[in-house]
Amino acid sequence: MSPRQGLHFASPAERLVEMLLERQPDMFSSPEERRVMRRFDMRLPAAVRLSSERAEFLTETQNVSARGVFFYLDRALAEGTRVEVTMTFPPHITLTDAVRVRFIARVVRVESPLPSARVGVAAVIEEYEFLRSSQTPDYLGEIRKSWKACN
Repeated sequence: MSPRQGLHFASPAERLVEMLLERQPDMFSSPEERRVMRRFDMRLPAAVRLSSERAEFLTETQNVSARGVFFYLDRALAEGTRVEVTMTFPPHITLTDAVRVRFIARVVRVESPLPSARVGVAAVIEEYEFLRSSQTPDYLGEIRKSWKACN
């Protein structure tokens, strides 16, 4: 759902996340101008699903802004690839309850792998929706398990 389509909020936490993701009128056209949007350094667990695959890749975000999200994967993606990113904004960010959000985004930049073979991916958020669930998946726990299995 696009932020401009009008949302019915169920909680103050969702209102806070909506404010974080609030988009200004699209007056920015060049990449340099788009970067004017405030970025929030948020290393949060996330699940990334590629439109071409059923598998989910567990990762963490580096930062989030009203227009985009930056995260790491173990593989390079082509610019223009559509991805689905699901993450939970924890109570210390929302100041109330945890809020799960799913972004539909398009890859706009891929950074060279770091020594750890992680590839940085910048994606522009095209739409998002709040997810209702009684259980929030423990993405961080899953990431820790996979890191331990690799080491």
